[in-house]
This record gives sequence, structure tokens and C-alpha cells, in this order.
Amino acid sequence: MQSKIAANAPVIRRWMAKAEETLANHSDRLNAINIFPVADADTGTNLYQTVRSASQGVQEMEPTADVGAVVAVAGRAAMEQARGNSGTLFAVFLAAMAEPLAGQNRFSGPLLAAALHRAQLRSWSALSDPQPGTFLSVLEAAARGASVVESAMNGDDSNHALALTLDGVVEAALEAVVATENQLVALAAAHVVDAGGVGLLLILDCLRAVVLGDELQEDLLDGLHGYRVQDRNIALDMPEDHGVEVMCTISLTPLAAAGLRMQLDELGESVIISAVSEEMEPTGGYPWRVHVHVPEPAMALDLIHAAGDPSNVSITQLSATADDAHELL
Repeated sequence: MQSKIAANAPVIRRWMAKAEETLANHSDRLNAINIFPVADADTGTNLYQTVRSASQGVQEMEPTADVGAVVAVAGRAAMEQARGNSGTLFAVFLAAMAEPLAGQNRFSGPLLAAALHRAQLRSWSALSDPQPGTFLSVLEAAARGASVVESAMNGDDSNHALALTLDGVVEAALEAVVATENQLVALAAAHVVDAGGVGLLLILDCLRAVVLGDELQEDLLDGLHGYRVQDRNIALDMPEDHGVEVMCTISLTPLAAAGLRMQLDELGESVIISAVSEEMEPTGGYPWRVHVHVPEPAMALDLIHAAGDPSNVSITQLSATADDAHELL
């Protein structure tokens, strides 16, 4: 098994490509069980589009780039084009993972554990009102699974230890996905697991597969409630939400970003504000990705424009049957 293991920068590019392909194949089923935080049936599409941006962002990188640099570029590309709650959280996950991997030519079990721990902390803090039973719970379990194996291996950075760590990550993530059904009232009532959590599970199994030179685990999703091909589209059975999702990128100081978060918290829900990069811009600010659900876009846009000059603004209807999304560039 160890002869197949690869843990260098090219593997990250293969990971992103594999995740893009896998989410393209699973997006319809993920959309069908997407009922939290709103039943807008787009988690699969949002994750796929965001992962595709990450994959495209790293394919032309110099072959000499280190692991952390490749993950950082993937994270920034994902953040700048993030779509929806799940896509934004995936972008935060990648950007945070890059930090412990900076300057490393290969990653190991201890580095993977550190990267997932950092991703967990950043992802929970990006949301104003984080909830268990979601993408966040699955990420927390994955980080815990990595730490348990890493601790038992006493810091072993061998390929064998990395393989065991990856197995522990996916196993813990799967258990967390199954548990989501009983952590949120909406999921329990519909008898389904969380769509974002399943998406993250697939992404993590893609990492395991490319590192180990293996295939995705065919039975990984067997038995997940609502996920069989013949299951009905749960999202379409839910009452429609007539609000909108507003997203943009904007340059702000940390203090201004905190102020905008407070204002958006008062106005709407599902507020996510996370730094795209930790590099200060000439204006003295930092680029931030902003996400919020509001009844109408005008008030959110007024607050955003009052804070700065946004770019890559998108407004999307929060309805499983709506197709009137548009961008204001």
C-alpha cells in the first residue's frame, strides 16, 4: 500500500480534480436532500461550482510549488467564486487548511491533523450562528478523527501513518453524517441527512483516494437516508422560502468587517464573513467574502456599499424552483 502513496503538491491538484468530478456526479442527489438552512435545492450545485473554481485555480501552477502554496491558491480561488453556504464553508475549509501546510513539500498524518483542526476553527468562527448537524459537525468529526489517530501514532510522519489518518478521517466523517439526521429538527422530520455534510464526506474520501492511489469507496453512502437514487426530491416538497442570498467580495479592515457582520446579523440570517487572504491590500484593508440570507436584497446591498466597494456581487432567490439568479459585476 505504501508504494502507492503520494502526498506532494501534485496530489492536491489531483484531489481538486477528483472532487470536481465526484461532485458533478453527485450534485443532483445533494440538491434533492438540501433542506437546511433553507430548502433551496442547490447545495450540490454550489459545492460543485466552488470546487470547480478551486480546481481550475491550481491546474496551471508551477510544479515546484509546495503543498501549502497549492492549497492556498485553491482556497483563494474557491473563496473568490464561492457559491452558497456550503461553497463558502468549503472555501474557508481550504484556505484554513493551507496555513499549517505552508512551506511543506509533502504532508503527513500530523500535518493533516493540524490542517483539519485549523479548518475546523476557522469554519466555525466564519459563521455568525453555527449549527450542529451540518457541514461544520462533519468537519469537526473529521478533525477529531485525524487527531485520535495522530495521537496514537505518537507523531509518526510516515506514509503508513498518513494512510491510517486518512482512513480515520473518513470513518469519523461518515459517522458524523449519519448523526446529522438527529441533530436538526428539519432533517429529523424529513428523515434525511445533511447535504453539506455528505458533500464534505465525498471531498474527504477524494483526498483519501488520490493519496492512497485508491478508488472512492463504493459503499460509502449506502444507507444514508434520502440519498438513494429512487428517493424523492425532499427539497421540492418543502415550503418555498421567498428570500434571497446575497454574496460579494469586499475590501475591509478587520474592525469594519466585524461591524458589517453585526449589521447583517440584525438584518438577515446565515451570515458568513471570512477573509479571502491575509495579505493587506494597498487601501489598508483585506479582501473578505460575504454571504447573507435576507428577505430583500436592497437593505443588505445598502449596508455593503456603505462599508466599501464590493465586487463579484451575486443575488440568488432562495427557492428550490427559482431560476432567477443573477450577478452584478
